Amino acid sequence: MADADLKAKILELLDEHRVMAIATNRADGWPQATIVGYVHHDLTLYFAVARSSQKLANIHRDPRVSIAIGSDGPGTLRGLSMAARVFEVTDLEEIARLNRLLHQRYPEQTVFAPREASAAILRAAPSIISVIDQSKGPGQPDIVEVGAETVVRPLAPQDRA
Repeated sequence: MADADLKAKILELLDEHRVMAIATNRADGWPQATIVGYVHHDLTLYFAVARSSQKLANIHRDPRVSIAIGSDGPGTLRGLSMAARVFEVTDLEEIARLNRLLHQRYPEQTVFAPREASAAILRAAPSIISVIDQSKGPGQPDIVEVGAETVVRPLAPQDRA
């Protein structure tokens, strides 16, 4: 599959869903997976967490996360997993842009924030994305490396970890 087609498939999957599972690394070494809502700009995902959350403490200690997004139906499984690094968004113009994206995706919400009063807006920048689409039958996932300018490059089987 061509690089542009793979990227288009990833963007389609990101548009199809509104929530993701994010796994962070706890201080004791155990992974912690939780569900959060997200918006995306190109291949970059954004989400909000409470400043008092375990997720934020985990991310401050280790910004590497795994993300999974998907769904299944009769005879199909479609989704993706992503290895990403997460950073806090502090630029007010970027937050304003994200609130516009949020309003388009979640019209019932007024601002990008969790229930708690103090929130952090986080950016997940993907490094590796694995795409599963069994709607055309079982097969190997398409695995891509995300480079600068969010360009995707398929990984050869020997390069996959």
